[in-house]
Amino acid sequence: MEGEVHLIRGEDGVAEIVLDRPAKHNAVTPEMAEAIARHAAAVDADPALRCVLLRGAGDRAFCSGTDLNALAAYPDLWSFRNRVEYSTSVREIRKPVVAALKGWALGGGFELALAADIRVAGRSLRAGFPEVTRGWVGGGGASQMLPRLVGYGQAMRLLLTGETVDAEEARALGMVEVVAEDADHEQAARAIARRIAGFSPVATQSVKASVRMAMQAPLPAGLAYENEMNVLCFAAGDHMEGIRAFAEKREAAFKR
Repeated sequence: MEGEVHLIRGEDGVAEIVLDRPAKHNAVTPEMAEAIARHAAAVDADPALRCVLLRGAGDRAFCSGTDLNALAAYPDLWSFRNRVEYSTSVREIRKPVVAALKGWALGGGFELALAADIRVAGRSLRAGFPEVTRGWVGGGGASQMLPRLVGYGQAMRLLLTGETVDAEEARALGMVEVVAEDADHEQAARAIARRIAGFSPVATQSVKASVRMAMQAPLPAGLAYENEMNVLCFAAGDHMEGIRAFAEKREAAFKR
């Protein structure tokens, strides 16, 4: 464990990155941002870890974004421009990332959630982007990632008004994929992560890379990329265990 951000390496192949500053709604300081970046790199480098569960400690918040009181740590705008952007650190993890959300997820906090691949929300979730009400635009990806999930109009509504949405509206908009009771949401997110971790990491990382490509590439380029990922999976050889397991009517046990 490290400071207010912990990395827990599970024997089930699931790594947990935990924001642990509940008294401040898990608001992220520069030191926490650097820790998130280190943990993200460590997860990517460890072949025993196949999926990531991202969560916040405490009952009141997943993450309320950047700690505004810590901005004084940057002596000038140049150093702020070149800060460690914690959402980018998570977005660049090659392995699938599942986020467990409850309570407040605001500004950079929901940008961090947008960096995940699957979001599971407790019913207490209140998500939004209040930056415009304070005189600035977020810098962690909301203006780029949110329209890809909810469309132009809904993204503009949320980003221009600073309104918050609850868990059910977030699911209806496509901001989260699963809603569960607060007492169950973390278990639901962990179950998804464990299921993913049981599959071939070549296959799951190829799926992630292919879908990410679909968000930015023209269709012909995306289809060509998907085909290359398909060939890569066969070249890696994990498919042979899948075929054997199918023939033997058992669950596949991928060793890679």
